[in-house]
Amino acid sequence: MADGPDTVIPILTPGFDRAERPHAARLFWQAFSGKLGPVLAPEDKALRFLSAALHPDFAISARDRDGRLLGLAGLKTARGGLVGGGWRDLARVYGWPGALWRGGALSFLERRVAPDTLLMDGIFVDEQARSRGVGSALLGAVKARAAADGLSSIRLDVIDSNPRARALYERHGFVAGDVTHIGPLHHLFGFRSSTEMRCSIPAPKPDCRNAAN
Repeated sequence: MADGPDTVIPILTPGFDRAERPHAARLFWQAFSGKLGPVLAPEDKALRFLSAALHPDFAISARDRDGRLLGLAGLKTARGGLVGGGWRDLARVYGWPGALWRGGALSFLERRVAPDTLLMDGIFVDEQARSRGVGSALLGAVKARAAADGLSSIRLDVIDSNPRARALYERHGFVAGDVTHIGPLHHLFGFRSSTEMRCSIPAPKPDCRNAAN
């Protein structure tokens, strides 16, 4: 598909500056407040928690030519993920009673890292930059990261209330798999089911020049 007149060609870099955590938190909240709002609300406390919990070492950033953060792709590894934070971090914002039930609810969304698979920990783009190629550029960068790390696939979960995101992933080669229904927990979250999606990463081709030497 040819680039349209509104297409943005972002500058992609690993991580983000720690001073940008509040801005990254706002972008995250823009994208996921519908999913996590009932658990992390009110908004002011959600932004306080996210500003501390988002970890720049597990992200790929997309920026405009002026350096403004347009979006992030989060990664989750055995060492950690984009969205960190534990019970004490929740308690600092919500108090211990609020932290206990929120931490329990959020633990339901945890996914284990599997060998040979890059697990995505969210992808989100500024509302004003959506449908302009930023999400596609970030997915391309995630694929390149998986290939560079010698991994065979990328996994993510997409919720039933976000068909737009699912369409983006399918355009980029992700295939739907198992569906998880959350039952009564849908009263706590803004969705009823999530679908596991995977994208295979081709193995690098052998360098015939080196093989011949």
